[in-house]
Amino acid sequence: YFICMVKKVFLFLSITFCFTVYGQFAPQAGMPGSTAIDKDSSIFKSWANSASITKGFQQINDASFGLPTVGDQFAALGKAGENGVVSLGDGGSAVVSFYAPIFNGPGADFAVFENSFLDSFLELAFVEVSTDGKRYVRFPAVSNTQDTMPIGGFGLVAPTALNNLAGKYRANYGTPFDLEELKDSSGIDISNIQFVRLIDVVGSMNDSFATKDVNGHKINDPWPTPFPSSGFDLDAVGVIHTLANDVKTLDALSMEVFPTITQHFVNVISPLVDANRIVVTNALGQEIFSQNMNNVNTTIDVSGWETGIYWVLIKSGNSQLACRRFYKAE
Repeated sequence: YFICMVKKVFLFLSITFCFTVYGQFAPQAGMPGSTAIDKDSSIFKSWANSASITKGFQQINDASFGLPTVGDQFAALGKAGENGVVSLGDGGSAVVSFYAPIFNGPGADFAVFENSFLDSFLELAFVEVSTDGKRYVRFPAVSNTQDTMPIGGFGLVAPTALNNLAGKYRANYGTPFDLEELKDSSGIDISNIQFVRLIDVVGSMNDSFATKDVNGHKINDPWPTPFPSSGFDLDAVGVIHTLANDVKTLDALSMEVFPTITQHFVNVISPLVDANRIVVTNALGQEIFSQNMNNVNTTIDVSGWETGIYWVLIKSGNSQLACRRFYKAE
């Protein structure tokens, strides 16, 4: 009984320490001053429509656990709370793209959703953006959670200790990101952001595996988590400021193009029964490829194409049914 009480007191003091000493940023969803955005907010104009996932191990220092098995690229598409989540694992990443580019408008420009069931059980990720799919710039993430003692796989983190880290808020509430913060960055155009990349934070305090914030502090989040749902659980990325506010929001699963960054081949899957033609155009709208669709699965060899952004269109006669984008890498 005595040992049990000591553990409870220790846990209480640890939580209190995290929540009171290091709080300086916006608080949890529902609290005054919170920046959390509800998934049903009318400010969202579109959602990610294409994703490429690279999973890390369930436990970065023990490959025997394998990769996380929860979710795939489809889970990162569409509105938050509707298509499940994809677990990235330790250090895993996701690159998502959209119907139209994100631009820097007043306030937040997009928001990232995770699936935490508590306001303080927070699995975190870095957020980076790119115009061309090659040069990425990271938002200056800050973690003021103590970094001398591991919090463990079920540890708690105060939202007030976090800034510019995805996963700051519980499920169904997005963490906002403002491109204005990156206005002095080179290699990107904040009026034309085509890609958002999420990279799981490894919350280990071991120097060999730890990830650090912009100030060089180790970021303490739940670790180790050797489970099928290990790491950051990406639910969705919602767009607030898009260069095409009149874009029709299509069913995220009406068409899938993958990988979204490729050197050789791109796969197109569409269950649309009326589809009879597939067309690919370059960023200038010039038709590069066209063929009749005889089935729902098509593989296109792009190895000889120029580097750049391409659009895949599914058509029925002269009507466009769906549109997705991919990037042909060098």
